[in-house]
Amino acid sequence: MIILSNLSLQQGGVPLIQNANVTLNSGWRVAIVGRNGCGKSTFFRMVLGELGPDAGSLSVMAGLRLAHMAQETPAVKRSALDYVLDGDKVLRQVEQQLADAEATHNGVAIAAAHARLDEIDGYNAPVRAAQLLEGLGFPTAQHQRQVTDFSGGWRMRLNLAQALMCPSDILLLDEPTNHLDLDAVVWLESWLKRYPGTLLLISHDRDFIDGLASHVLHFENKQLQLYTGNYSQFEIQRASRLAQQAAAYEKQQQRIAEIHGFVSRFGAKATKARQAQSRLKELERMEKIAPAHIDSPFHFTMPCSDKMSLPLLVLKDAALGYGSTTILNKVSLSLVPGSRLGLLGANGQGKSTLVKTLAGEIQPLSGQRTAGEHLRVGYFSQHQLEALDERATAFEQLQAKDRSAPEQSLRNFLGGFGFGGELCDKPVSQFSGGERARLALAILAWQKPNLLLLDEPTNHLDLDMRHALNVALQAYPGALILVSHDRHLMRALADDFIWVHQGQAEPYEKSLDDYERDLSQAIRSLQAAESNAGERKTDDRKQKRRDEAAIRQQLSPLRKKIQQAEKRMETLNSQLSAVEERLADAGLYEASQKDVLKQTLAERQNLQASLQSEEESWLMLSEELETLLQQNN
Repeated sequence: MIILSNLSLQQGGVPLIQNANVTLNSGWRVAIVGRNGCGKSTFFRMVLGELGPDAGSLSVMAGLRLAHMAQETPAVKRSALDYVLDGDKVLRQVEQQLADAEATHNGVAIAAAHARLDEIDGYNAPVRAAQLLEGLGFPTAQHQRQVTDFSGGWRMRLNLAQALMCPSDILLLDEPTNHLDLDAVVWLESWLKRYPGTLLLISHDRDFIDGLASHVLHFENKQLQLYTGNYSQFEIQRASRLAQQAAAYEKQQQRIAEIHGFVSRFGAKATKARQAQSRLKELERMEKIAPAHIDSPFHFTMPCSDKMSLPLLVLKDAALGYGSTTILNKVSLSLVPGSRLGLLGANGQGKSTLVKTLAGEIQPLSGQRTAGEHLRVGYFSQHQLEALDERATAFEQLQAKDRSAPEQSLRNFLGGFGFGGELCDKPVSQFSGGERARLALAILAWQKPNLLLLDEPTNHLDLDMRHALNVALQAYPGALILVSHDRHLMRALADDFIWVHQGQAEPYEKSLDDYERDLSQAIRSLQAAESNAGERKTDDRKQKRRDEAAIRQQLSPLRKKIQQAEKRMETLNSQLSAVEERLADAGLYEASQKDVLKQTLAERQNLQASLQSEEESWLMLSEELETLLQQNN
């Protein structure tokens, strides 16, 4: 249980939370939502005890184990598998205890460490860590690669795996899906559904939240409002509340009318049963929850060039790849105005290769790429964020694309993307990831492309901005190709899907829900197989430990007899040395010492005989021990 009592917090003199009173009960799955910069990540730091409130209190029930996803990954020379295993601190402590006990040959401590390992399922830990890595997109061949060999996005996946590896009662995840593809997101959602503890989740992926959340904690106007249900239910509850505010009524009706227009236009051409009906339902839902986003700072359109070619772009029997490496074979695709395609497939299968070829950044290795006369491509990827001029302001970046445009028009356009007032004149170097993404989208939109290629456009965007992007793209008349792990955006925008896998890019005739179900079923089958394999390995380990215990029972008496023989030999050698010293005394050989000499010589003879007998016994015992060791190796 987590209790906030009259809690207030500020950062850099700016109030983030004022007089908050919230109780989060054990077992809840709480989605933490709100605009970028409202204090969500700071709230996590308070829960973790890294930061204290300025007033009031935040208390976490004593004795609970907390795990969280680190936002930075140290450049450690450590394998990916070992890095994930490091997340289980108790496991590492017990392993060290076992190593220390074995180094000192402490049998009691060794037995206790093995018992503790069995208690915490430590023998299966490497299997569980490997399963986490596989689920998050790391093939087996990469499990032994060094952490330093991976890029930043893949290191964040390692941090996520490490957090999942850590036994916990409360799990805090901050944007866990940002660097995942759709397949990994579905796997993660499946894993978290089985998590038995309390989940605190910061995410801007509404479908991900919908699949997991039992409650939503909304940061709004420096207040915390707790809602029961998932994100869709939160939107409806908040829409109902805001709709009662008369000041917003007129603006609400205007936005409802806009979205209703999308519904009407799309409904008139809804001919493809499953895909079309799914999208029509999404548009109707958007109309229903429109009031929940009335106070959003983002209001923009996605302009399109007046001139269109038919078709805009054609790929015919194209082989796609790099240099001598072919990624995709025989790709044929024709894009016309109004085409809306979503690309499906796991990371590394070739989605980005296809998008780069469509964008003209790389050319087909064979086959044809034919561009229409009036084709204007707008390509968004994470590279566009990196290409922004760090020293230039948002206004200067946009102005560079159109020197003839009036200044006020540029500023008004940027304002729709949230760059109003002073923010418009701040250099990019001071922008957050979300602000950079919004600026890149604004620059793209200003150029009026008639083919939009969006590769993970929602990374770093908050839920209000994602909703605004969804609304803007609904009205976009050009062709759209979308790669996204955001299932809500894919479901809302794509009329058709292309499945990129095993060197092919082929139409996927079923819906996104079908793809998710197929993927979930494959994950469950894999988990069942891994579980069975893990159980077999556990049984094998238990049998191995029983065999080792039986061997120790055989070896222990032998080793003890050998140690006893060695001690007796040491004693006899010591006694024999003393006798030899007496025999070296010249006075012992005088006539008066005759009887003493005879006694001393007899004593030496007896000691030599006893020593020879012990040596023979020691030799026989040693040979028996060596034979047993060879038999059990």
